[in-house]
Amino acid sequence: MHRWSKLFLPTLREAPADAEVASHKFLVRAGYIRQLGAGIYSYLFLGQRSIQKIVGIVRQEMDTIGQEFLLPTLLPRALWEQSGRWTAMGDNMFRLKDRKGADLCLGMTHEEVMTEIARKELRSYKQLPQIWYQIQTKFRDEPRPKSGLLRVRQFLMKDAYSFDVDAAGLDVSYKKHDEVYRRIFSRCGLQFVAVDADSGAMGGSQSQEFMVYTEAGEDLIASCAQCGYAANTEKATSQLPPAEDLAPTGDGNPELVHTPGMGAIADVTAFMKVSATQDIKCVAYMAEQRDASGKAQWLPVAVFLRGDHSVNETKLLGLLRASQLRPMTAEELETYIHAPAGYLGPVGLTPAKELMTAELSVVVDHALENRKNMICGANKLDYHFRNVTAGRDFTWTTAASIRNVSEGEGCPQCNAPLRVAKAVEVGHIFKLGYKYSESMGARVLDPTGKEITPIMGSYGIGIERILTACVEQNFDENGFFLPPSIAPYEVVVTITNVADAALVAAGEKLTGELETAGLDVLLDDREERAGVKFKDADLIGIPFRINVGKKVAQGAVELVTRASRSSEDVPLHGIVEEMTQRICQALPGRPGQ
Repeated sequence: MHRWSKLFLPTLREAPADAEVASHKFLVRAGYIRQLGAGIYSYLFLGQRSIQKIVGIVRQEMDTIGQEFLLPTLLPRALWEQSGRWTAMGDNMFRLKDRKGADLCLGMTHEEVMTEIARKELRSYKQLPQIWYQIQTKFRDEPRPKSGLLRVRQFLMKDAYSFDVDAAGLDVSYKKHDEVYRRIFSRCGLQFVAVDADSGAMGGSQSQEFMVYTEAGEDLIASCAQCGYAANTEKATSQLPPAEDLAPTGDGNPELVHTPGMGAIADVTAFMKVSATQDIKCVAYMAEQRDASGKAQWLPVAVFLRGDHSVNETKLLGLLRASQLRPMTAEELETYIHAPAGYLGPVGLTPAKELMTAELSVVVDHALENRKNMICGANKLDYHFRNVTAGRDFTWTTAASIRNVSEGEGCPQCNAPLRVAKAVEVGHIFKLGYKYSESMGARVLDPTGKEITPIMGSYGIGIERILTACVEQNFDENGFFLPPSIAPYEVVVTITNVADAALVAAGEKLTGELETAGLDVLLDDREERAGVKFKDADLIGIPFRINVGKKVAQGAVELVTRASRSSEDVPLHGIVEEMTQRICQALPGRPGQ
């Protein structure tokens, strides 16, 4: 029997001063976690119980499609060099040397290690497909740890990897993970959305994130309630309403306009009495490209888009196949565009024929391609052009969708208004393709005896993020409430007055009966006022509370449902059956269902 009086459950009345989001505040106050250092947390008793329940759900579901491994966290440099990621991971990777001077790192992910096993052990197509997974600690040297468990430097991840003979096989493995992930997140009580996403440092083609809407999120998700379209803004597109072109002035050719001190779009559009939709914005970057040896080269890129739009740098990085971006300095603007900041424009530029060369690459957003008579910088201090028409007055290296999608724009599938809101990623699945198996030399024999390269997938779930996202979706001013599937306990039995022997006896008897019925129960037998106990129970996330008080003499107890903050009197003789039914109803799905 788990007695509150004997456990270490250090609840706090006040949140830590640096806590910004609800999950951070309440997980600390409820005694789930304590901070050891920046982005490094200890999981106390309640936190560990919830984490282990989440791990149990993940393991149960993953065992329906895969086999569990446990791989090293300390990894040699050579493996990462074979994949090309020793350099590409940059400062996010924790690196160290052993006493002999050999380079090592702490694992951020394990594509390389799994591929190393595959290339040594898999010999024939008859051994495929394979799905291998692990639940293990990962490390990332996060530059700005914050928001409690949402941005940390050490975290627990379920990462899985699939090996298939061909793309059709990968489609099957990918779909299996999609289905299993949906079951996992549903069983954990999350309201989630699956969205198209960018593959990032993992590489590969198709990629899908599982997101939970919350103001604590740092990702932006565009979704359509009408047709179900959803995508991370790093991948999202939209339909724009037709933009009104300006009438030409004079002979219709670009006309120089004196705009003294008007380097900002708002100033120029106000002065010329036009909309930002009729203005051309320029954002000038230096993009980093690395060769096979890891040597970096910075190359010039000018991006042009509508004045009311903003650049999505993840889209741009993917287009350029660059490792990072930074703004051009004043000296670089003069070197490559021959113009000062605030007055940059496309007229007169000579675009490079190919992206990412020593010459200036010019990227134009699709929304500008057919526009006429627009306003833009004249590449001259205090001057702008009007009557600028795309294709006639300027050209480009390439046109692409590189802008951020905005709230209310048309869904790309059905044109209904899009919702754009913050969200937290809890899972991500990738079709890696041949990125790792090819570079690391994994080969098997096909039915004809010919060597072929297995095709791979990678699939991750952030264990702590499930807990954090669930708190973000289920809290009020008094604390938070978890679903029974991941709560540290399903029921807390609260003895309102431990000085009353009859109440103590009734509470202990009821706790024993609930445990015998298979429920996870905490008995609050502390010598505290009833009000203090009620507040603590509301704080720590347990979904049901049974108050054992004076009504026991009439054969009744009070049942409190934390999520709805509702209470009702239930006959003592029927409470075990009542609780069993309620908890079963609140536990969606079982492995493979």
